[in-house]
Order: sequence, then C-alpha cells, then structure tokens
Amino acid sequence: MRRLILPFLALGLSLPATVAVAAPDKEAAPKVNAELAAAVASPLRDKDRARDTYRRPADTLAFFQVAPDMKVGEYAPGGEWYSRLLGLYLGPKGKLVGLYFDPTSGAFTEKTQQGIRDGAAKYASDIATWSGQPAERFTAYTLDAVPAAEKGTFDRILIMRMMHNLMRWNIADREVKAMRDLLKPGGMVGIEQHRAKADAPYSYTDGSKGYLREKDVIAFMELHGFDYVGSSAANANPRDPANWPGGVWTLPPVMSGAKDEDKARLLGIGESDRMTLLFRKRP
Repeated sequence: MRRLILPFLALGLSLPATVAVAAPDKEAAPKVNAELAAAVASPLRDKDRARDTYRRPADTLAFFQVAPDMKVGEYAPGGEWYSRLLGLYLGPKGKLVGLYFDPTSGAFTEKTQQGIRDGAAKYASDIATWSGQPAERFTAYTLDAVPAAEKGTFDRILIMRMMHNLMRWNIADREVKAMRDLLKPGGMVGIEQHRAKADAPYSYTDGSKGYLREKDVIAFMELHGFDYVGSSAANANPRDPANWPGGVWTLPPVMSGAKDEDKARLLGIGESDRMTLLFRKRP
C-alpha cells in the first residue's frame, strides 16, 4: 500500500460544476485487448498474481487506455509490481519509463535521496531482466534529472496509490507539474488512490491515513492543467469502511497492528476501496 509518510495540502477547494456529474463511462466495462490479457496471464507473474483480485490490473490499464505501443511512465514504482506487468505488456512494441521522486524537493533525508537515485539507476535492468524484454524498452529518471528531449513525449503517466504521499510531503504541485510537462498534447494521467468517504473530515483526509476524497483529487488535477475524463469502479471495494484509526494500513496486505483474531475479518474485507480516475492534459 506504499506507506510513505507525506503532508497533504489543505485544498479547501470546491468541486467544479463540470466535474460534479460522473462521466458517462463511469460504469462502462473497459475492453481488454489481447496483448494486455496475455501479459496479465503470463506465468512470469505467478508470484504477483495474488494481488490481481484487489488491483484488477487488466481492467485498470484498459480504463487508462494504455495501448501496447505507447510510451508510459510509472510514477514512484516502489516495489515494481505494476512495472513488471507493464514491462511484459509494453516491452515488445512500447516504452516504459520509471519516474522517481525529485530527491531535491526537500521532503527527503540525504539517505533517502540516495535510495531514490539508486532505485532509478537499477530500474531498467530490473524490468528487462525479469521480463526478458529488450533492455532499450526501459529507462528511468528522477524528476529533477529528466532530459529536456523527454518533455512532450509521453502518452500516459500512471500514479498508483501515491497521491496521498505527494500531498503529505507537500510536493504534489511540483511533481504533478513536472509530469504534466512530460506528456504529449492530449496525453493522460491515470490515478489509482485509496478513497475516503465523501463526507470524511479533513483531519482524516490529509493523506496521513492513506485515504483521500475523490472530489479533492479531481479538483487538484483540474487546477493543475488537466481535464477530468472519468472514473472506473474497477478498484472499488464497498466492504472497506475507510475509517480505520490506523489508516489504510490496517487492511491487507499490511494489517499493521492487527491482532491474530482480527486477521480473518480483515482478509474478508480485502484491500482498500480505491478511486480509479483518468485525466487529460489540457492545452
């Protein structure tokens, strides 16, 4: 669940009227193409497959309209779970780029800064070696060191369960701006994020619990040069009350602080309720 401790900007924003009504495609089942289906079903993913029940990668990537010949950036790849799948999917015809935090943002210690740079340095080799795809299909950059020629060349950028961290560390503005600069005209950002209840108080939705309100995420992206395309229920989990005192990490797979007698109940709930949102770069 990417438990990084980051500060949320106090948005204090009202949702624009144009976003108040869900997009027509909100409940539409996305079409999963043959290449994506094959990548998801690959035996190389056998150790990763247990998370598919909760992360719904085929439906999620189909909703994000990720085609196999695209150039795609995954922001803050972390444990590389999605990167491994994307490597299989994009490796034959596309390009996958790991996009790492700007280590100079002020949010990180010297040790953490080095860890970020080390992660970016080994990313391409990790994915190429694991997937067996050509090494030239993969690369990575920290957001303070992206070559100028990369700007305006990305079809998609994916931000998976990471917005709460950007908000808590107060680096969302600069990181999202940097990612926007990388997108082609009309390029899109896909966001998967732990979802708070719509009426949850700011004290619970400041990112420290892992949950954000959907309306706040939409408003934030609208203010930062994106048009809201729509949402998907692919990662929804109505069993999650999204009110855990210990935050989203109370649920699987972390189950932080859970007593043995509580684990069966938590496993029955499953992973968090998540919003799955798509945004298009505004001219």
